[in-house]
Amino acid sequence: MRGRFITFEGGEGTGKSTQIKKLADRLKAARMRTLVTREPGGSPGAEIMRHLVLSGVGKVLGATGEALLFAAARDDHVHNVIAPALKRGEWVLCDRFTDATHAYQGGGRGVDRALIDRLAQAVHGDLSPDCTLLLDVPVRVGLERMQARRGAVDRFEVESAQFFDRVRNRYLELARAAPKRFRIIDASQDLEQVCQAALKALEDAVGLAPLAAK
Repeated sequence: MRGRFITFEGGEGTGKSTQIKKLADRLKAARMRTLVTREPGGSPGAEIMRHLVLSGVGKVLGATGEALLFAAARDDHVHNVIAPALKRGEWVLCDRFTDATHAYQGGGRGVDRALIDRLAQAVHGDLSPDCTLLLDVPVRVGLERMQARRGAVDRFEVESAQFFDRVRNRYLELARAAPKRFRIIDASQDLEQVCQAALKALEDAVGLAPLAAK
């Protein structure tokens, strides 16, 4: 039996990584085989691409070149990690997927939507998330959270508020266009409230049985 493919999307400071871990812990506690992965990255070849993009090396290629780097990373990730896990019947929880390219390279940088769609078709064909949880916060809130982080920042974290406005708007546009797949989660709530909202969204979207609190 094919597994389930769940993606988490959202701008910076929405708490995706935290919520993925919370959901994975609950799925594993329910004895459900679960794989947590991320983009860009998630496989050896894709992690190399991740370093190139986030370090800023990919910037010299321009917005379209950057989208091509993401597509190359996604191709390696899908064929070596995601597709095999789904075939084994696992739940795959992925931090970003093609929607992120539409939001960041499309909405943020102006890359043509049709080009991104063609790249997606070439890389993963009919493979699409069973459910996409869009963690949404006002840009101001996300930036405040991002600035409160410690450690080095990557290329995307130094973008302008206007850039992140465009990213958020494109995400919301994608969600409106695919309401059966997307579930918008108010990520300005506290962590447990967000987790409960995500669980309820999955119960509704893919028939996930209620999971006990952890």
